[in-house]
Amino acid sequence: MKILVTGGAGFIASNLVDKLIELGHEVSIVDNLFSGKRENINQRAKFYEEDITNSPGLEKVFQQEKPEIVFHLAALPLVASTKEPSEDARVNIVGSINLIILCKDYKVKKIIYSNSGGASYGEPLFLPMNEEHPLKPVCPYAISKHTVEHYLEIYKKDYGLNFTSLRYANVYGSRQDPFGEGGVIAIFTNKLLKRERPTIFGDGTQIRDYVYVEDVVNANIWAIDNGGGEAYNVGCGVGTTTQEIFDVLNKEISSNLQPIYECERIGDVKECILDSTKLRKIGWFSKYNLREGIKKTIEYYKREYAKETRF
Repeated sequence: MKILVTGGAGFIASNLVDKLIELGHEVSIVDNLFSGKRENINQRAKFYEEDITNSPGLEKVFQQEKPEIVFHLAALPLVASTKEPSEDARVNIVGSINLIILCKDYKVKKIIYSNSGGASYGEPLFLPMNEEHPLKPVCPYAISKHTVEHYLEIYKKDYGLNFTSLRYANVYGSRQDPFGEGGVIAIFTNKLLKRERPTIFGDGTQIRDYVYVEDVVNANIWAIDNGGGEAYNVGCGVGTTTQEIFDVLNKEISSNLQPIYECERIGDVKECILDSTKLRKIGWFSKYNLREGIKKTIEYYKREYAKETRF
């Protein structure tokens, strides 16, 4: 199939592109390289350096590629959106609307949307949180990401544009940016490999549900033929504190460093564990537990660190 992936130079999307190409699909990528990296781009994919907020430029891609399936992963990152909420709305909402309209106009069979489960639900009323949990976003990023689901629902009802929305837990694994402000496993791993002390924001008791990137990719692949018009949580259903993540990494890397503790960040929820029963009932499952995923992640960053220090 002809498939378009927005944000295809980014962490999750580049892993998805690799899998789609491995499965024999013809893949094109749209990415403005704001947070994506050129080195992540699969050479067998067709790359367009374009911004989803530029509707005329985006339409040229649709005219050229005529995609059958669109995976929408392009977004302004969480921390950046907190600092610039108007830019967050412009990219995450208006940019997504541009894409949805083009999917309708060019008769795309389905759009598969990457949403944030952890951010969208807000502070939990119960744990684990299933798809029926009230949506009470606590930061601009969460508001904008969830808002897009409403547009997808309207365009399915009014125009028959099929969609699946995947609400992710905390995704980690290869190609996650270790120099950003989100993604503690990547950040901690990079710091510990370089014998530097990582920073924990808060007291380390924050609880998150961590899901390995390959499992998230497989959920996206599953969604090509399943889950039309529905939202699904994608997580492991297991809560792990930030302190526990640090302790596991410290042990696996054979480090005895201690973290630096700083104030909690605005917009961070205290607990997030997702119930993915709805997705599991129709065929998806998480292949990797946290220990297995962390070991694979450490090996990836060891290879990257070796490249940096080779010369």
